[in-house]
Amino acid sequence: MPILAKAILASHNDGKVKEFQGWLQPWIGELLPLPSTIEIAETADSFLGNACLKATTAAKEMGEWAIADDSGLAVHALKGAPGIYSARYGATDAERIERLLREMAGVRDRRAEFICVIALARPDGTIAITTEGRCTGEILSAPRGSGGFGYDPIFWVPSQQRTFAEMSPMEKQQISHRGQALQQLQEYFQALSP
Repeated sequence: MPILAKAILASHNDGKVKEFQGWLQPWIGELLPLPSTIEIAETADSFLGNACLKATTAAKEMGEWAIADDSGLAVHALKGAPGIYSARYGATDAERIERLLREMAGVRDRRAEFICVIALARPDGTIAITTEGRCTGEILSAPRGSGGFGYDPIFWVPSQQRTFAEMSPMEKQQISHRGQALQQLQEYFQALSP
């Protein structure tokens, strides 16, 4: 018996809906994407702020439980950039990678981390829980691997000796920032289970 019969994922991305659904069954009966008629501007100045803003807005608009995430890449030498602007750092994945590599040219400190914050909002918009996952790594000077998306080809994970783009989706899921945040959300639902 699911804890929530239905919830909205504050995203128009069907792939993300499938990923979240995979993690959150059997606790959520039906996870639905945000209707395309509803746009939520990410105007907060942090991953936490944006995740809460999206979850709260989706919950109030739909009158249902809502889940939202905000994530991105924070590079130490760039004082945390691209951060909350990770998806807007260029028009395409290739442009975003190219810009980041240009800004990192000649930089010795290559440390970086992917961060993901997930927020769960009640139908009235109040936040029930937030979770956060982080995966530390380094920025390579050239892309490696053909899997994944976004910055995956230049994000090297020392413990795995591979980039995200060189891992299978299952391998990436086990150690990724989003995987960690979803694991914590799973634990939250598990604790509520009778």
